[in-house]
Amino acid sequence: MRLRNVSLLILFITSLVAGGCSKYQKLLKSQDYELWYTEAMAYYEKEDYTRASTLLSQLVNIYRGTERAEELNYVYANCLYGLNNDLSAGHYYREFVKNFPVSDKAEECMYMSAITYYNMSPKPRLDQTPTEQAIQEFQLFINMYPNSSRVEEATLLMDELRDKLVYKSYLNAKLYYDLGDYMGNNYMSAVIAAQNSLKDFPDTKYREELSFLILESKYIQAVKSVEEKKVDRLRDAIDEYYTFVNEFPEGKYKRRADKILSDSESMLEGYNKEEV
Repeated sequence: MRLRNVSLLILFITSLVAGGCSKYQKLLKSQDYELWYTEAMAYYEKEDYTRASTLLSQLVNIYRGTERAEELNYVYANCLYGLNNDLSAGHYYREFVKNFPVSDKAEECMYMSAITYYNMSPKPRLDQTPTEQAIQEFQLFINMYPNSSRVEEATLLMDELRDKLVYKSYLNAKLYYDLGDYMGNNYMSAVIAAQNSLKDFPDTKYREELSFLILESKYIQAVKSVEEKKVDRLRDAIDEYYTFVNEFPEGKYKRRADKILSDSESMLEGYNKEEV
């Protein structure tokens, strides 16, 4: 009896699904665009974004330039976002702002455009073009709507994205450092990369890591230098030490920095004795 009841339940559910699919297929084959509109909105309200977006992809063209165009484009963008299609959703959000700039939905769509880029921002080791685009979009949103309730969140997300860019640049500098003498003087490249990061993002939370990388790279470069450049580079490393400890007197790299100073001064003292 229990197996029979289960079988009947499965049959009932299957018939419902089949009936629903049959109804949807008939709808797609029809030319009743008013019915398409009604059903698309119903699917959207039920968060059936797949079926809704299929209908809306046609309706946004059919009703272009009409009173329904604004609503259809807004709902279509939201459907694409609901399907996690950030690339297409972002495009339609930006098109909405462009085509309906005075709409009461324009603010939301501009913000969502930035959010789609934020969602596409990859891990720090990968190309950060979407991250840079997200920052630009958030900044544009803040400039356009400085009194928006979304400004605070936009600012926080921008800070998060900037930290990702800095970490990416730190990884680039660290890569040069790890390459060492392989096919050239990569320590100088590490110093330049880290200095550029600090110049572009002076308030980054990775400031201490970048600063110590500069110090350590300068020290190793000095140790590995040819004799005629070693003294000047040791002095440069010592100067960099004082710059570092002045900013991070109790930092997590203090002990390693002190060792660099001690070794640099010892080597420099040896060269001074030779000159005497």
